[in-house]
Amino acid sequence: MTKKLEDLFNLPSENTTVEESQALVAEKIDAALPGVRDLETGDNELDELAKLAQSKAEDLMDLGMNVDPRFAGVILQTASNMMGHAITAKTAKLDKKLKMVQLQLAKAKLDHQIAKDNNTGEDEPVEGKGVVLDRNALLAQILASQKK
Repeated sequence: MTKKLEDLFNLPSENTTVEESQALVAEKIDAALPGVRDLETGDNELDELAKLAQSKAEDLMDLGMNVDPRFAGVILQTASNMMGHAITAKTAKLDKKLKMVQLQLAKAKLDHQIAKDNNTGEDEPVEGKGVVLDRNALLAQILASQKK
């Protein structure tokens, strides 16, 4: 609905109802987030693995810089692999968190759809004012508002 029609018929803005429904969904998501348990246990383990891999990679890099060049290639390649493992551990941690948020959003959407489907038989009354006009009176109001 356009702003002009809302003003002409003194209707509430559509943005108001959309913002209210978005706020309700956001509240549901916020309420669901603390419900997820034992996320910190896995996060701590992945952090420990990442730190261990990073520290060992640094040790290997130091060793690779202090050995004969013909042996340094294998040592530095192993250090690179260790850094890759550290990055993988951090990425897995982030993916896990994103997947949990995605599941919670899907649950909120499903809950909203279920609530919407349960209310299909009964339409909630809409508060507002109604005015009975014939076509000519409506056109006269529109033309009068355009002239202003």
